[in-house]
Amino acid sequence: MAEMYLIQILLPIIGAQSDRPDPYEMLREELTSRFGGMTFHKNAPAEGLWANDDDVEKDAIIIAEVMIDDLHRDWWHTYRKTLENRFQQEEIVIRALPMARL
Repeated sequence: MAEMYLIQILLPIIGAQSDRPDPYEMLREELTSRFGGMTFHKNAPAEGLWANDDDVEKDAIIIAEVMIDDLHRDWWHTYRKTLENRFQQEEIVIRALPMARL
């Protein structure tokens, strides 16, 4: 059985901006078109915490997931940069987890 990956994209929750296209809808369309489907986990936002100097920063995040057969690191690196620009973030985390369908 070939190895598969679960790709998770950790996205900030941002308010609607009427002057810009919906970045979540754009992501949904891009991932569905490229990979044949995707899942958003957005009903119960997760809370991200990280230390920044002497402060603790907080973020409310949602997770977008896709299952893929081939891990094309260069494509994902470029796409991460696109998302950082689109969501106006210094860094967006994209992680790949090995998985097997049962």
